Amino acid sequence: MKNLATEARHKAIDIANALLEEGYEESRAIAIATAQAEKWAANRDKPVRKPGAKGETGNALND
Repeated sequence: MKNLATEARHKAIDIANALLEEGYEESRAIAIATAQAEKWAANRDKPVRKPGAKGETGNALND
């Protein structure tokens, strides 16, 4: 999550918190939240990753 752009990271945190409240394990909630936040940002033409961030944070954009 540290390589996500600020707005996408905030969205991922919101999603992860909701999933944790529903009883998901933390590692699973983070993985799902990161993928969903990437999709959310990409669908709104918002930056997905911080400028200069290397690598992929997930495969959400490949769906």
